[in-house]
Amino acid sequence: MPVKRTKPTSPGRRHAIVSTYSEVTKKKPEKSLTAPLPKSGGRNHTGRITMFNRGGGNKRRYRIIDFRRQKDGMVATVTAIEYDPNRTCRIALLEYADGTKTYILAPRNVVVGTQIMSGPEADILPGNCLALRNIPLGTLVHNIELQPGRGGQMVRSAGMSAQVMAKEGNYCTLRLPSGEMRMVHLDCRATVGEVGNAEHENEKLGKAGKNRGLGRKPHVRGVVKSPRDHPHGGGEAKSPVGRKKGPVDRWGNKALGQRTRKNKRTDRFVVRTRHDAKKK
Repeated sequence: MPVKRTKPTSPGRRHAIVSTYSEVTKKKPEKSLTAPLPKSGGRNHTGRITMFNRGGGNKRRYRIIDFRRQKDGMVATVTAIEYDPNRTCRIALLEYADGTKTYILAPRNVVVGTQIMSGPEADILPGNCLALRNIPLGTLVHNIELQPGRGGQMVRSAGMSAQVMAKEGNYCTLRLPSGEMRMVHLDCRATVGEVGNAEHENEKLGKAGKNRGLGRKPHVRGVVKSPRDHPHGGGEAKSPVGRKKGPVDRWGNKALGQRTRKNKRTDRFVVRTRHDAKKK
């Protein structure tokens, strides 16, 4: 999945680096596996903006991805690799022996014609989905469940993978891409291999208009606003944040690197945080 540098025919294309889409084999999605994706503009059900710097963007439909992979023991064949505008990786169209079609995240080295299976009898091959208790130590996995049967929630971005480090009792210790070491129940499922399209990190938008096409509106820094609009605002000419308690967002909450995690209920599953991993 290589990338290419565009010819400098305009200032916006001079520094752009885009994907070649050479791995994509089908242009239009499977219509039965898509759903409408209405735009909210960052507003909630009352009409208030709760997610800023969102709006506009190209019209798109959502691709329904099978994150659970619960058709055990049935062989599926990859019939197409497709582009998904809603995520950084590619998606693979599977057709099972009974004629059912589903989408999954396309793993690395999985191409059209590859046969994939899920369940305890599946081999340790890219794209196969098993419970963590059936996956040997040292294996790279992605699309990992946090609760059995809920569907994969972790490690789903392009080029990402986690590694199975240890098993003790009912839990498996995983090393996540951030460096965090986390325990996950052995009954949780994961897909073997790395997520494809690892070259995505080398892409460059090249122009501001590409960001608008992705639905991202311009972000204005707090220090250039007025005091009534942001706690960092005010002052003559360029001014630092100048707060004793550190940087905050527009509502006074800690920001810019300040730790805000409050989910103590799951702290016992985190063996080593990503912050501790960066110190070593």
